[in-house]
Amino acid sequence: MVDVFKALADPSRRHLLDRLNARNGQNLRELSEGLDMARQSVSKHLAILEGANLVTTLRQGREKLHYLNAAPINEIAERWINRYDRQRVQALSDLKRALEETSMEQPPFVYTTYIRTTPERLWQALTEPSFTRRWWQTSFETVWEVGSPMIWDNNGIVITDPEQIVLESEPYRRLAYTWHTFTPEFKERLGDELFAKLSTERRSRVAFDIEPVGEMVKLTVVHDDFEPGSTAATMVRNGWPVFLSSLKTLLETGEPLASTRIDREAK
Repeated sequence: MVDVFKALADPSRRHLLDRLNARNGQNLRELSEGLDMARQSVSKHLAILEGANLVTTLRQGREKLHYLNAAPINEIAERWINRYDRQRVQALSDLKRALEETSMEQPPFVYTTYIRTTPERLWQALTEPSFTRRWWQTSFETVWEVGSPMIWDNNGIVITDPEQIVLESEPYRRLAYTWHTFTPEFKERLGDELFAKLSTERRSRVAFDIEPVGEMVKLTVVHDDFEPGSTAATMVRNGWPVFLSSLKTLLETGEPLASTRIDREAK
């Protein structure tokens, strides 16, 4: 956490975070435009933000794109925010919200967290029903091979569709699949208006990259292929940080976040 506080202490780095919050997924050239500092200085600030895990980068061809990462702010909130008067930590809360509410112009959701576990254990937590039910209230029926169909069970709603498939499967390294269909069974849970919006949007996809880093594992989640202004994208950005915090807590302590809290914060 020391690296996070040091990174946030510099106004230039906070300004770069503000620029990414306004438009996520920018390269170095775009982030440097209009700033009263050399591109090399911007690069150094971005390296510090990336080192503190406040920024995650993805390669797109020859370009390196930068994305806000809310994981460190979530961890600060998890550890300390409930111990103090919430009014005194409003600035932290505002930053947490800003990091999670990314622009609709760049739909991909990108989130990186470090978990004290092994790649094998993390793979189990992402694929085996006994794990996924605990941190996500969701389980999958599939053989986890590329092209294999996936049957979702989300809190008792069973979802089947031929387009729900595994896209990539490299055990202990990378997993990707298409998102579930919003079937009529969701209407009672979501309400008519929200369900109507979701049912007209194209199917998105999610990918999990697993990378061992010393005694920890770096997990990067990329959820993309949303339509501009997607309602599902907004729900994903609200939900994933909470569920991934629950995953991390489960693997590191043996117990996930309380389900009532997950339900409240994922909305």
